[in-house]
Order: sequence, then C-alpha cells, then structure tokens
Amino acid sequence: MRHFLTLKDYSKEEILEIIDLGLEIKKDLKAGIYKKELEMQTLAMIFEKSSTRTRVSFETGMFQLGGHALFLSNRDIHLGRGEPVKDTARVISSMCDMVMIRTFEHSMIEEFAKYSKVPVINGLTDTYHPVQLLADYMTMIEYGVAENAVVAYVGDGNNMTNSWLMLAAKLGFELRIATPKGYEVDADVLRDALDIAKESGAVIRVMNDPKEAVRGATIVTTDTWASMGQEDEKEQRIKDFEGFMVDGLMMCLADKDAKFLHCLPAYRGQEVSEELLENHADIVFSEAENRLHAQKGLMVWLDRQRG
Repeated sequence: MRHFLTLKDYSKEEILEIIDLGLEIKKDLKAGIYKKELEMQTLAMIFEKSSTRTRVSFETGMFQLGGHALFLSNRDIHLGRGEPVKDTARVISSMCDMVMIRTFEHSMIEEFAKYSKVPVINGLTDTYHPVQLLADYMTMIEYGVAENAVVAYVGDGNNMTNSWLMLAAKLGFELRIATPKGYEVDADVLRDALDIAKESGAVIRVMNDPKEAVRGATIVTTDTWASMGQEDEKEQRIKDFEGFMVDGLMMCLADKDAKFLHCLPAYRGQEVSEELLENHADIVFSEAENRLHAQKGLMVWLDRQRG
C-alpha cells in the first residue's frame, strides 16, 4: 500500500506512470467511456481548508470511477476537537477505501497516514501540494512543452514552490525560482531537492530577481501572494511583492512560445495581470480541468498497488 503525501516519495517512473494513466482515463472520458475502476469504493475527503477545485475534482472523479466520496469538514467530525489524529485515522480507514486530506500542518497528514489502513492522499498542506503538480505536468505534456522544459516560478516560497522543486528534482528539468527577499523557499525542502537533482540532472536556481528567472523560460508560473491563513498579511505582502506581477512585459522576456500556468484562484492585478491571464486562459483552465483527470489516475494507481 502506498500513500501520496509528497512527490519526494515517488520515482520519476512512478510519477510519469500516474500521469500517463490519467491521460488514458481522460481520453476514455472524452470518448464517453466510463470504466468503473473503483466501483463500490468510498473516498473520505477531510477538509480543514476550504477549496473549489479540490472538492469538485475528487468528488466528481470518484463518481466517474464508480465510487462514492464523503465530504467531511472540520465542523462535521471530531478531528481537532478532542479526538487524536491517530484515532480518527483508525476509525475512518476502517470504513473507507481511501482518504484525501486538505489541511494546514504537513505533520498532521503524516500522522494520519501512519495510522491509516488505506491510502492517504495529500490534497494540500502548508508544505506541499503534489496533486496540483500532477495536473500541471499533465498539461505541459498535452501542450507539448514538457520536453526540455525551463520553468520559471515567480512569487512566494510556499507549498507550490516546494512541490515544483520536488517535481523538477525528480524529472530532471530546469527550474528557476524568484521570490522577494524574506519570502524564500524552505531551506530543508531546497536541500532535499538539490540532493535529488544530483541524480536526475535537474538544474535548480533560486534568486530574488523575477526578470532573471523568466528570461528564456518555456513555462512561467505563479501563485497567490497570500495563501489561506495569511489573510492578515495581505496588505504587507502586496507591498513586499512589488515588481513580481507576471504581466505582458515580464512574459516578453520568456521564450517566444512560452506558456503561462496558474494553479488558481488567480488574483488579477496582483500576482498576474488580467490581460496575461486571459491571453493564456486556454492552458490555465485546461490545467484546472486536469486536476480531475490526474487525480483519477492517482486514485486508480494507488488502488492497483494494493493488488
């Protein structure tokens, strides 16, 4: 049995296998073919952080695979209200076939997985967002920009940055990260990524100049400057991130055929301009849709690992 908590736990071959399976399932769906790979199975979805894409994609995906998804908010269950995480894990995993958790502390999902009898999927923590990177790379494959990719990430050193670090390190492409001073990537995650990169040949660079990162890049990506739980820092962050908005002028520094990605929700006029987002809406909203297909591939892959 395998859990999916971070891309760090997966090989290049396994990551690509999951994405290929997602692409195969997507192809079947577009042809009107529904294979009930998870018939009569139940996915428990635990949300301590709210979400649009995560809930809709997992719930829809489980339905299309023949199973059922249960939405469990922190108001619905005893988790965090007196019952230890390990007890909640034991109970839920005795009744459900798979668990997806979207929460704050990464240590919480690690503890839950330790005591779970079934696969646990990280739907987002403050440290990693690996399911989003499956969708991102699937989109890069579909748009023909995965091979020899040079990815520039412009913005906050957050869970998306950490996940891009792991994906680049595992798959061996070039990643440039530009953050404002004081908002750099997690030092431990960076160290782990650099160690993995020695084997894969990935080129990883971190800097504070967004223009340097974007120059010649084939993919430019960003994320919100203030994540959930940082709302009280929003005004200060807007000041600190001055010059980090990805707009048409910045995008002109990238490769002439460069694509723009955003995990959404996008705050136009902050991390990305309205015009740039709309000019790249086709790929950005394909990326959003691919959360459904990539996660279906992941759930089927995890189920198959159990034999």
